[in-house]
Amino acid sequence: MSREPPSFDLVVATVGRTAELARLLDSLEAQHYPRLRTIVVDQNDDQRVVGILAERDLELVHLRSPKGLSRARNVGLRDVSADLVAFPDDDCTYPPGLLDTLAERFAADPRLDGVTGRAEDERGRSSASWETEPAVLSYDNLWNRANAATMFLRSDLAVRLGDFDERLGLGSGEPWSSGEETDYLIRAIAAGARIAYDPTIVVLHDVRPDDAAVGLRDGASVGYLLRKHRYPSRAVARMLVRPVGGALLALARLDVPRARYYAASLRGRIRGYRGASRSNSSA
Repeated sequence: MSREPPSFDLVVATVGRTAELARLLDSLEAQHYPRLRTIVVDQNDDQRVVGILAERDLELVHLRSPKGLSRARNVGLRDVSADLVAFPDDDCTYPPGLLDTLAERFAADPRLDGVTGRAEDERGRSSASWETEPAVLSYDNLWNRANAATMFLRSDLAVRLGDFDERLGLGSGEPWSSGEETDYLIRAIAAGARIAYDPTIVVLHDVRPDDAAVGLRDGASVGYLLRKHRYPSRAVARMLVRPVGGALLALARLDVPRARYYAASLRGRIRGYRGASRSNSSA
């Protein structure tokens, strides 16, 4: 007797995008996966996505949320009922067969609580920061082995973990406007979850430019997480040294924009680490 494949709930937070959301939904239809539900959490003040959703041959749930990426995902999490849950960005796409591959991976290893993969664009380009070797995630190695769009979890783990930290993520109103998925994975590891990074699992997403503004923002989130989760001083020092090394290497290659990115990342990490103490003491 053949076993039914695991079901997926995909929580898609969206605001301001229409063509990108349509492309994502096209890619989900092309999965032809039999047990797939897409939970669209709409943060728009208008009806711009209603027509896009009505045209789809997908099982869809349309929810509303205040602005803020983590707030929207938390609204979607409360509607999750499938075996597996994922959080695709509204401007990413899934390559053909991705859900079948993941379903087989989870079915083959019942002890596996999650899988993270890598992002690359449609021409196969990927950020140089992604690790190339598979690994089981730990506190020390998770930093370059996941983002929200490439994170796939068993839903019972998400139930145990609860909400994303709404002080993190785009629209949070805080300086650390990224890193909500990293925080979620750190909490998962603390709860004893076994999560594997597999660089052959790929989600299609445009490669983000490494400019100084991004370095400052993401660096602040890293610093915040180091303080929030009480990383030891040795780990904090290592995370501060990394952008210094990156800046020096970039300068040696005469890559001034990338050197500025790493310098901004260092400033952000220090700022986030200091600011986290004040934020958590007032929370």
